[in-house]
Amino acid sequence: QVQLVESGGGLVQAGGSLRLSCAASGRTFSTYNMGWFRQAPGKEREFVADISWSGYWTDYASSVKGRFTISRDNDKDMLYLQMNSLKPEDTAVYYCAGKVPGKNGYDYWGQGTQVTVSS
Repeated sequence: QVQLVESGGGLVQAGGSLRLSCAASGRTFSTYNMGWFRQAPGKEREFVADISWSGYWTDYASSVKGRFTISRDNDKDMLYLQMNSLKPEDTAVYYCAGKVPGKNGYDYWGQGTQVTVSS
């Protein structure tokens, strides 16, 4: 069974940076498209960024373009989200997720890691 575990969240001041990591178990991680999502209190979960299984393409929510960078290291079964120039509105629980090839939605989710940005 695939397991995803996020880490790297914390409390930072506006303008600061954090790097989130997602460690994946399982034999097929390298075949998954991977994504980052976030959910702020009282708000719906929203897409942040995703990346193809090979890392060939990436996509970002408009709110984070130019500030966040998604990457992966398939040799280490790791997914990353580098977050720079953080804003208070980035405060949320961040989740990594994996998408099985050929399926429409994300099948595997981590437990989330809290990111809090103070102003």
